[in-house]
Amino acid sequence: MKILYILYQYLIGIPIFLLLTVFTAIVTVLTAPWKNSKPVHAIQQFWSKSFFYLLFLNIKVEGLENIHPGQSYVFVSNHQSMADVFAIYGWLPVVFKWIMKQELRHAPFVGPACAAAGHIFIDRSSRLAAKRSIEAAEKTLKDGICVVIFPEGTRTRTGELGRFKRGAFSIAYDLNLPIIPISLSGCYGLWKKGAWYATYTPVKMKIGKPLTKADLPEDQTEAMETVRSIVEQGIEK
Repeated sequence: MKILYILYQYLIGIPIFLLLTVFTAIVTVLTAPWKNSKPVHAIQQFWSKSFFYLLFLNIKVEGLENIHPGQSYVFVSNHQSMADVFAIYGWLPVVFKWIMKQELRHAPFVGPACAAAGHIFIDRSSRLAAKRSIEAAEKTLKDGICVVIFPEGTRTRTGELGRFKRGAFSIAYDLNLPIIPISLSGCYGLWKKGAWYATYTPVKMKIGKPLTKADLPEDQTEAMETVRSIVEQGIEK
């Protein structure tokens, strides 16, 4: 069965997904003036969900009741594999912008589409460049638009949760916005870093309760550790 599943991925599932990726990228570029609209975001969500549908993967989502429409949030999530992107993009029910590595800007089709969609690229070449990227992210956080960031900075190589970086917390504290932790389980086993095919693994996305500055320590380093602990507790082993 495993061999058949891998053959299906390469002969049917992945080719169809790549075609949908090109189509969605073109539509996203053409609809750039309406990048914050729900219909445009819905097209991008369908593309993300198609990854799960085409590979017959199951995903369970908990905590949607913690998200209130019209409120901007800073979502922080653990980063187990590239499947994290499809899970969050497909099932997080808000219009949001990713905060992503500058290197992704040059990815074929995906890079231009992300730029057209208004996602924020973090330039880590210097502290000043990184600060400017954060300031650009802050300007998008209004009228219910949210941001999503992987505070570990990169995918885990071991399945264990890594150290958090400060960016997401600087944004939340500067703008006095709630932080919502997201705990993803199963994505590491589904598509490990460096793997060439997906392994059938159920995925769970647990959305935590909003955390305001009043709920967190005033010191950002302590706040990072508090949120990291919540994310870690929500990950199923």
